[in-house]
Amino acid sequence: MTYLGESAALLTSLCWSLNSVCFTVAGRRVGSASVNLGRLLMAWVMLVLVHLAVYGSLFPVQAGSARLGWLGLSGFIGFALADAVLFEAFVLIGARLAMLLMTLSPIFSALLAWLFLGQSLSLPKVLAMVVTLGGIAWVVWGGGEQEAHPHLWRGVLLGIGGALGQSIGLVFSKFGLAGDFPPISANLIRVTAGVVALLLYFGAAGRLRSTLGSLRDGRATTFIGLGAVTGPVLGVVLSLVAITKAPMGVAATLMSLSPIILLPVSHFVFREKVGGHAVLGTLLALAGATALFFV
Repeated sequence: MTYLGESAALLTSLCWSLNSVCFTVAGRRVGSASVNLGRLLMAWVMLVLVHLAVYGSLFPVQAGSARLGWLGLSGFIGFALADAVLFEAFVLIGARLAMLLMTLSPIFSALLAWLFLGQSLSLPKVLAMVVTLGGIAWVVWGGGEQEAHPHLWRGVLLGIGGALGQSIGLVFSKFGLAGDFPPISANLIRVTAGVVALLLYFGAAGRLRSTLGSLRDGRATTFIGLGAVTGPVLGVVLSLVAITKAPMGVAATLMSLSPIILLPVSHFVFREKVGGHAVLGTLLALAGATALFFV
């Protein structure tokens, strides 16, 4: 047994941890909007080159209209909408808390499956959700986070919105990947949809020049570039490999380890006070999210 999917899921978690740190640093310098558009443009160029090298074409035009629709919608929701609010949460409350709120994604996924796919929602699953919510609440309420983050509740709401958007995008990606469609091609379609949506939005709002102009900040652009490699390119491709090569519950659990990885990073890099309540609450939230897939 090669454990390809499990290994990809663990590497995804590492990528998203580094990605969140890079975008937090960059976002505090040039704003979350510039980070979101800049990293998608960089990621798109990288993915086009990778796709050309691997498959001999710039874009997977053979995907078919239905697959393009599912993956395009997934990219619009996941990259243009969900990541936009998540990056603002990075700026307001930091990578650690924002990524902790992303553990709500399995809960939203289970609720969406119950509402729209007719899947059952058993008492053990409900209890696992309660445990996850309890862990997050313990971290948010229990240790002076309000003093450390003046815009705490706005950041929390944005983080919740990011988790919901990611869940919806993941469901659509699952449909688009049916039939062993290559993850690199799928990700290129998703990123292309996100780029087009953001360019149209900023262009219509008259903010395209100013948003791109912020990328003249060399330090911010360096972090955005590193984040683009570890996030929309490596991280997302690895996540798509994970959900196709490993059981969904195992993959989702391993991909949700970023809050644990970010505990020491927040303490040593961002100089945040990370007390015992944060560690225990994070472990409790992850335990609930993990249990959700196995009960």
